[in-house]
Amino acid sequence: MADGSDPRPAPVSPLAPFQFPAFRAIWIANLASNMGSMIQSVGAAWLMTELTQSHLLIALVNAGATIPILLLGVFAGAIADNYDRRRVMLAAQAAMLAASAALAVVTWAGAIGPLSLLFFTLAVGCGTAVNSPAWQASVRQQVGHAHLPQAIALNSIAFNLARSVGPALGGLLISLTGPATAFALNTLSYLALIVVLLRWKPATEPPAKSPMLAAIATGIRFCAQSDPVRRVLMRGFSFGFGAAAFQALLPSLVRDQLKGTELVYGLCLGAFGLGSILCALWVGAARRRWGSERVVSVATLAFAAAMLPVALTQMVGAVLVAAFTAGMAWVGTLTTLNVAMQLRSPDAILGRCLSIYQAVTFGALALGAWSFGLVADLWTLPAAVLAGGGWLALSVPVLHAVAPMPGRDEGRVAP
Repeated sequence: MADGSDPRPAPVSPLAPFQFPAFRAIWIANLASNMGSMIQSVGAAWLMTELTQSHLLIALVNAGATIPILLLGVFAGAIADNYDRRRVMLAAQAAMLAASAALAVVTWAGAIGPLSLLFFTLAVGCGTAVNSPAWQASVRQQVGHAHLPQAIALNSIAFNLARSVGPALGGLLISLTGPATAFALNTLSYLALIVVLLRWKPATEPPAKSPMLAAIATGIRFCAQSDPVRRVLMRGFSFGFGAAAFQALLPSLVRDQLKGTELVYGLCLGAFGLGSILCALWVGAARRRWGSERVVSVATLAFAAAMLPVALTQMVGAVLVAAFTAGMAWVGTLTTLNVAMQLRSPDAILGRCLSIYQAVTFGALALGAWSFGLVADLWTLPAAVLAGGGWLALSVPVLHAVAPMPGRDEGRVAP
């Protein structure tokens, strides 16, 4: 029965995963790394508004961080399942450090242009694409199966805590010193996580290796044959595509519609992050009480509603409230989808399943960024944002009928 409800075990403290030293250390280091990444993303997005008037190129800065997940995601998942996940994360973090350092040097030298900025954004995105499946699949090694939902929520809080503070700091830093300093600071932020990963020595069995293409085929076959997983992927694609209209076009909206500065842009992202944190604290309880289907549907409609003032008003305060609401809806949807995916994926192919989920969801985000950026260039910014909101609003009744969230124990793997 696919009623979207979840089982109701005895409540577990949302902070319970912090009792595990490995999770605690990685969480703190990851928070520092996320803070640097958010500062860099603000710098890159705002720098592009100074390099070009094209809404499409500005939107592609956001897409540049997610396109590699679409192109490399399934390969990254196979790598995460075939090799030591800690080593995979170390290699990815080192590559992102090198790309960010090169971006800082080129920007400082005054040699950066729209295409080179997109290149470096794509390079960092490639590192993220390789790192993400290994990192998410390693959470079970850090806390075990019983605390997995709480650990996922806490990781979401770390990301969104960085998203709430990092953009405002990034906007202030860029206004005072320029984007090169922001890129250099992000370069340093990778060091904390690299040090923690070097010290973490999880006791794991050597992974059973299989040929890359065969491993990828196994993951795709499982996701295609599992009806609950297939429905989660459909929900992820639909939400990612529509939400891109807000995520990718926000720099253009701040510049052209609000007549704001990089600091206003940072504050908008900060409001988004604050909403994300607030939602992450209670979304688990909401799922237990109302079920995954209702949480995802309400959150998607809330995101769609938040896009109305973003498209139609020139008041900064109204956009900040809308961004706060969108942040809550973002986490309510994606955290619920992530938990549903993890609990229905066998451990042996967990990396591949998560990489497919990310490729579908964030690939849709990249596709949406390109599509709505093109709409903004051909028509207007408000039209593009309203089109994204309309997509999300229409998707709720359609997907409720054809792809409801998995219910209770439907498709769950044994601990």
